[in-house]
Amino acid sequence: MSRANGKGNIFETDVDRLDFVKTLAEACEKTGFEIHAYCLMRNHFHLVVETPNGNLVAGMRWLLSQGMEARRAAESDPAEWQAIRRGWCLGPAQFKTDLLERMAGKLGEYHAGELKRESAVAKAERIIQQELKRLRWSPGEMSKRPKSDPAKLAIAARLRRETTLTLPWIAARLQAGTWKSLNAKLYRPPSPRLRWDRLEENE
Repeated sequence: MSRANGKGNIFETDVDRLDFVKTLAEACEKTGFEIHAYCLMRNHFHLVVETPNGNLVAGMRWLLSQGMEARRAAESDPAEWQAIRRGWCLGPAQFKTDLLERMAGKLGEYHAGELKRESAVAKAERIIQQELKRLRWSPGEMSKRPKSDPAKLAIAARLRRETTLTLPWIAARLQAGTWKSLNAKLYRPPSPRLRWDRLEENE
């Protein structure tokens, strides 16, 4: 927790808050800080920060001195605050990936929709990587295969079964044509001839 000197205000406007969050993100890039949570109040702020590199003092010194001074010297667009307010993670990309993996299946009704979507996308990507490894496909193999490749359809069916992602997302990610054509392939009923063959077999 850090408080303003002399009971003054740290944040007067959303521009101030945007400047702080941008500077905090820059500090994470410089130091490897992993921000688990933050709260910006009028005259103080709270950070829940993990420091894998053991450099809390140096990082906070930069954040609270030249970092904020350099940021305030530049103009900020107030509209940008609306976009960053919806963010939820500050830190290296791997930190975000790890958090999403830990959150899989644990998000409730009060979690933001964007967070739920990111969690679902992360889960889908893990499934896709598992399937590519099982099939021994290279990362670029997906684009070389036909849109109706049986393996692609099997991956699509698994994504539909195990994630909440939409058919348009799945079709685009697997390069399986339009979502309508993918839907038809996934849910096509067995042909009458196939059903008749099965009846003959049963007799």
